[in-house]
Amino acid sequence: MNDMSGPLLLPEVPGEVPPDGLSIGETAALTGVGVETLRYYEREGLLLDPAPRDAGGRRRYRENDIAWISGLVMLRETGMPIADMRVIADLSRRPGTEAERLEFLERHRERVIEEMERTKRHLAAIDKKIRAYRRQTKEEGERPHGNDNEDHGAR
Repeated sequence: MNDMSGPLLLPEVPGEVPPDGLSIGETAALTGVGVETLRYYEREGLLLDPAPRDAGGRRRYRENDIAWISGLVMLRETGMPIADMRVIADLSRRPGTEAERLEFLERHRERVIEEMERTKRHLAAIDKKIRAYRRQTKEEGERPHGNDNEDHGAR
């Protein structure tokens, strides 16, 4: 098992994890990741180590596993492709790769910022449309309803 007590930085676990870990269903509920997604992440090598199994062969996710999965969720929700998540997982398994991890995450951060700026521009355009429609509906409410076929230009 990978020793993640060293320089690997993980997000906080979003809940309590007993010493014997959580089942795959409990882990899915805690992290917001579906059961099949957890299995997929393990098959694709995105987890640092395969999930340990109990005596019945069922996966048991420990606190470090769940923290890592929470980090994967954050990366995925910020638009990181699975292939890049695999790269960061591979780097994180090897000691002495902190500079590479830093560079990798800085590049991802720049992509996230670019996406946020693009989203802000789109939101501004949506706000402009909303204002136009509010003005139009207010004007229509104030005038007589004789000519409903007029095109007021707010599309």
